[in-house]
Amino acid sequence: MTRPTARVLTVLEVLQSGGTRTAADLAARVGVDERTLRRYIAHLIDLEVPVESVRGRYGGYRLAPGFRMPPLMLTDEEALAVLVSLAPPFLSSPAADSSPSPAADSSPSPAAASAPLPAAASASLPAAASAAAKVRRVLPRALAGRLEGLLAAMEFTAPPAGAPALLLTFAAAARDRQPVEMQYNGRVRTLHPYGIVAHNRHWYVTGADSASGEVRTFRLDRVSSASAVAGSFSVPDGFSAIEQVTSGASYRHEVSVLVDGPVEVVRRRLPGSVATASEAGEGRTRVQLRAERLDWVPAVLAGLDLPFTVERPDELRDHVRELAARLARCAALSPE
Repeated sequence: MTRPTARVLTVLEVLQSGGTRTAADLAARVGVDERTLRRYIAHLIDLEVPVESVRGRYGGYRLAPGFRMPPLMLTDEEALAVLVSLAPPFLSSPAADSSPSPAADSSPSPAAASAPLPAAASASLPAAASAAAKVRRVLPRALAGRLEGLLAAMEFTAPPAGAPALLLTFAAAARDRQPVEMQYNGRVRTLHPYGIVAHNRHWYVTGADSASGEVRTFRLDRVSSASAVAGSFSVPDGFSAIEQVTSGASYRHEVSVLVDGPVEVVRRRLPGSVATASEAGEGRTRVQLRAERLDWVPAVLAGLDLPFTVERPDELRDHVRELAARLARCAALSPE
């Protein structure tokens, strides 16, 4: 791309950020004089980009309201944000994300990645898939390959808050089975990235760590630098990145409850991101989860609307009694 063309596109990129830009501001951003800038604006208008000239003391240039630029104008980071946000785990309804206590304290099971989406999310999937396909079609080949590597490597237990800058580096290395040298919390180490997982609002990479000689899990927002290095590796048979990430968390309580109901019903009423449900025989289901606190667990179990028996821990019975007493007091209150 020639330098004048690159500068014209820079002008367009600045205008896309919104608002009215003065000629002096635009010229300084591009590194040209105002006369040359006016020529660049004319080039954009010739390309049918609706650049408006605003008169007055605070005048300048702006894009016409409602003008939509093609996705190929996205930066690498913007394209990453768009495609990741269109992945199914991000399409959950607001109600699905409105209960912070279980999400913060429990350890989701591997089933969370494949759990059925809420009805509202399922309805939006065709539109999301169509939007993602349009973005992919117009991406430059090199960037498209990197993003496809990310989509192939990542797994979810819950949508993360955002994508760290080094996510594409680790995703490409996980796909290509290439070691990564990284600086993590001030230490340099080499990692064989087996997979990437979005869990509890953070991104994690898990794999064989050179420093410890074991399979370890690292939060990507704590990695200050990373780059692929020469070499190759293989992922152990049957390895699950989600299981590795979630099992590495330490929680104070291991909860096990027997529910009088079929496992299919329990799984429909209890999200896989909160607990695992397995058949216990005689029409009952064993519900298991890990939690740092127990105060939120009785309300979740009550929401099943099925009889249950606490297997462990014993403290959970006290919390169930407290919830029952509070509900009984509320039921006894009159409007007066």
